[in-house]
Amino acid sequence: MKNLFYLNKYFVKYRKLLVIGTFFILISNVFALYPAEFVRHAFDYIQNVLENPTSDKKIHFYLLKFGGLIVLFAILKGIFMYFMRQTVIVMSRKIEFDLKNEIYKQYQNLSLSFYKKNNTGDLMNRITEDVNRVRMYLGPAIMYAINMFFLFSLVISKMFIINTKLTLYVLAPLPLLAIAVYYVSNQINKKSEQVQRQLSVLTSNSQETFSAINIIKIFRNEGNSFKRFYSECKDYTKKQLQLVSVEAWFFPLIILLIGVSTITTIYIGGLETFKGNITTGNIAEFIIYVNMLTWPVASVGWVTSLIQRAEASMERINEFLDTKCNIKNPTEKETDISGNITFKDVSFIYPDTGIKALKNISFSVKENETLGIFGKTGSGKSTIANLMCRLYDTDNGSILFGNTDVKELNLSQLRQNIGYVPQDGFLFSGTANQNISFGKDRYQQS
Repeated sequence: MKNLFYLNKYFVKYRKLLVIGTFFILISNVFALYPAEFVRHAFDYIQNVLENPTSDKKIHFYLLKFGGLIVLFAILKGIFMYFMRQTVIVMSRKIEFDLKNEIYKQYQNLSLSFYKKNNTGDLMNRITEDVNRVRMYLGPAIMYAINMFFLFSLVISKMFIINTKLTLYVLAPLPLLAIAVYYVSNQINKKSEQVQRQLSVLTSNSQETFSAINIIKIFRNEGNSFKRFYSECKDYTKKQLQLVSVEAWFFPLIILLIGVSTITTIYIGGLETFKGNITTGNIAEFIIYVNMLTWPVASVGWVTSLIQRAEASMERINEFLDTKCNIKNPTEKETDISGNITFKDVSFIYPDTGIKALKNISFSVKENETLGIFGKTGSGKSTIANLMCRLYDTDNGSILFGNTDVKELNLSQLRQNIGYVPQDGFLFSGTANQNISFGKDRYQQS
């Protein structure tokens, strides 16, 4: 779980919600524990009545009393479960919000060379599907894991107080379950990572198809495009089914072990009753406790699956967040951007393709003068503009604004002072007014 350690800073940030949520989980489990005792009291009372007959009205009173208490405690448990979800799940949504914003900021900080090397679909998948799987760990997985811890602690301690021998027999299958979970969880982690990577490929394929749909139609290439998508989709389905087949081992195994524990409870409990060590009410109480452990034990597989999937997704997110941008802002202070623009022996090779765009280019544009650069496609015109905006850094030589190297200027201020009209037009989703006013800072953070 080393990749998930990155999320600890968010747990610290929202520690109040986590602590309060943990308290609600504990209280809900306390209320879940008592109905089993009420059932024991009811069984023992009825057995006592059969041995020592009394009035029917008294029997009805006690049965209604215990039944009412069971309903009351179930309602109280439900109320605190609601509060539990309103704290832990809300915490996971807040962390999801922060994580998506952190990833989006990283998207904008990285240089163009990064985007040349990575597929758009893969990057989209990290901020959507991967973050969603991490949220499932932050919310449901943690909530049920804490719930499992408290419920096990309360129920097992209660069982030991009633009868140590019977408890040991009932819990005997659990070590086998732990070994099975450890083995299957490793397989889930491997299969989950393969599924996520294939999903990125599938997303990239879809995105490229949508972006180049006019080219596909002009060349009547719909058939080949579909075959490619079908092949990738089939591979994704294959990997997903492999993951499902591994996960499918959990519930049958858990139900089998719970069934063994229930049978053991009835058999060993019956022998202990004959010896006078426990009552028939204790057997009923034990069966309820075993069934109370059914969902926590069953959820071990589900929670483990969520954690393993989140681990695989967080590894991909961390890999992206740890990527260092080679275009860094040297200073946050305002810098003077004026004077002549000078290129001195500038050479540049595109890192993603290895194409040499410029070689030992030198020229100077005086302040208040205009320079027009003409040339055939691929001669380096756009590269010169990109280097002036520091979308890339030169391999050799230097670019000066006045007497200051462009690498020493405030990056944000530099780009703000350059009017750049790209050769390829692009319209963002929204109104015409929003596209025209794109350069204005219209969105304020709340």
